[in-house]
Amino acid sequence: MATARLTLTAKGEGGETAHAPRPFLFLALDARRPFAPVARLMLDGIDQVTIGRGDRPPARSRGVLRVSLDDPYVSTTHATLRRQRGGWHLEDSSKNGTLVDGDRLDEGRVDDGAVIEVGGAFFVLRDQLPVEPAQVRDVFSDELSGLTTLLPSVQEAFDRVERIARSAVSLVLRGETGTGKEVVARAVHRLSRRAGPFVAVNCAAIAPNLVESELFGYRKGAFSGALEDRAGLVRSADRGTLLLDEIGDLPMSTQATLLRVLQEREVLPVGGTAPVPVDLRVIAASHLDLRALVATRRFRGDLEARLTGVEIELPPLRERKEDLGLLVAAILTRAGRSDVTFERAAARALFAHDWPKNIRELEQALTSAAVLAGGKPIALSHLPRAVTAPRPRKPPPREGDPVADELARQLDEHRGNVSAIARAMGKTRKQIQRWIKRFGMNADSYRDPK
Repeated sequence: MATARLTLTAKGEGGETAHAPRPFLFLALDARRPFAPVARLMLDGIDQVTIGRGDRPPARSRGVLRVSLDDPYVSTTHATLRRQRGGWHLEDSSKNGTLVDGDRLDEGRVDDGAVIEVGGAFFVLRDQLPVEPAQVRDVFSDELSGLTTLLPSVQEAFDRVERIARSAVSLVLRGETGTGKEVVARAVHRLSRRAGPFVAVNCAAIAPNLVESELFGYRKGAFSGALEDRAGLVRSADRGTLLLDEIGDLPMSTQATLLRVLQEREVLPVGGTAPVPVDLRVIAASHLDLRALVATRRFRGDLEARLTGVEIELPPLRERKEDLGLLVAAILTRAGRSDVTFERAAARALFAHDWPKNIRELEQALTSAAVLAGGKPIALSHLPRAVTAPRPRKPPPREGDPVADELARQLDEHRGNVSAIARAMGKTRKQIQRWIKRFGMNADSYRDPK
């Protein structure tokens, strides 16, 4: 079974690679079996996707992709996606229904990025996903290292990281708080096979007057309270890897000292007279753009140049819904909770939440929910209120949607009479009401005033 490792948007070593948008269907999570393999399915040359019950791998034939789910709540032919007018149109033919972004949909357009729920399986449809030609292929993955992705647009960058892991090329990790910068740094250390330890330092958490003594160590008697020699965090990472997280918060004076350490490969402890040799790899991480800090004279340009060989920007979790199942499985595995399952409503809430604190927030939510569930499937009541709180839905744009345009015309023609519209369009009243809700319309506004 082929696997995909986490890759991210990378800069350096020749610049950006051009990507063309391609269609993919992601099997992101099975609520009943969250540790089952996930998949990225290529839709190039596919005009129809049929999702139904079965235990066979995905199969293609004459422009049709058949996806089988081993799920008793899935009908033999449950839902069909058809390429139509430059997009995708879904038809539900099941007993239990198909949900799109949390709402039941009998028939209608499915937009790029929509989450499609069939039984306990959650799919993400991407009609315009930028990808290089070599990544236009199916990928199946059950790798739970925490450095795993199904996103093709970020695959190439981590391949490059793997190539540089055993070299002396420096690395800068960027991304919002909680996006997994330390996880990536640990993976680089593991791949580097350096004999020393991995040491992570949060520069923002050290008091400015203590930064140099904490990083570079000190000699006994160097200052009040220095009762013994201390090696410091830099020397603690000797022969290993030092992650300097939030490096943009380092004082300018400390930046100058760090630059000398990197250039000379030696550390002068506070109060010391002789430098101490050190062999380490430094990985810098920040939620800020170091180049922007240099431009505003809050970061040394020579240090930024020394640190930045390859730069990687980790995407926020809200832009990685395709990877949600992989991350869920990795987090629960690390927590020793490989017995966890989800109720569908709880899994649905995971996809609906924007995760402002990213993977760190997801980890906290899952570990606490697993404890509260007590061996039973995780339910909505086990998840934090911030995850389950209903959010106002923004109606999708109507422009260019033939269903929305026709519905608006029928509402006007029949003065908001849902029954008359249903007869005219050959649909049920329920379907018309779902469309009205989906497109953010108000039937009352079309009715004659009394």
